[in-house]
Amino acid sequence: MVIPAKDEAERIATTVRAALAIEGVGLVVVVDDGSTDATAERAVAAGAQVAKHERNRGKAAAMETGAARVAELDDADLPRALLFIDADLGQSASAAGMLAEPVLAGEADMTIALIPPQATAGGGSGRVVRLARRGIKRATGWTATQPLSGTRCLSRAAFDAAVPLAPGWGVETGLTIDLITAGYRVIEVPCELHHRVTGSDFGGQLHRAEQYRDVWRALLSRRIRRLRPAAPAPGRSRR
Repeated sequence: MVIPAKDEAERIATTVRAALAIEGVGLVVVVDDGSTDATAERAVAAGAQVAKHERNRGKAAAMETGAARVAELDDADLPRALLFIDADLGQSASAAGMLAEPVLAGEADMTIALIPPQATAGGGSGRVVRLARRGIKRATGWTATQPLSGTRCLSRAAFDAAVPLAPGWGVETGLTIDLITAGYRVIEVPCELHHRVTGSDFGGQLHRAEQYRDVWRALLSRRIRRLRPAAPAPGRSRR
């Protein structure tokens, strides 16, 4: 399991302990993405391995770092499925285990957590969700219920096929488009997961603006990729 985290000292220990209690989870890697608090120390105390970024590099980079650390510890002939969860899930992280079941059974290559309505404090208008949903539908024909859900399980083969990931908060949108267009199977799985409340203060608005920017960039780059002419076969000239 991989948990990207930045300044999550308040919740990380509870999240790690809940993750380690999931049947079959023998390894939790927390990627401390440039935290300025005690996130790393509390994660270690709770039983996680920690990989550190000295500066904040964004969620996609944290996911790649975590996957690389898991690969270092894996049996190369029997790689683990990669379960990514958010650091603020707290005790509810224990419900994420059900995402691994379809992947381990060979029924899906990536599962996406479909979470219940979350407590809010005047949260966002859903503009980012609508942007991601429309973009995924346009690119793949599939309508995602919760396109920005960050808790996902992937087979190692699926993850490796998607690298490099779309940067920042565009990672989920990019993952979904890249895997479906490459022929991988993606499904949503209902999970009782609960995030920290996101408010409508300046920090919350800034976060949503950054999300919108990164999702837009992920969609644009993939649209350009689809429109780009294929390279001519070796030994043949283009007329």
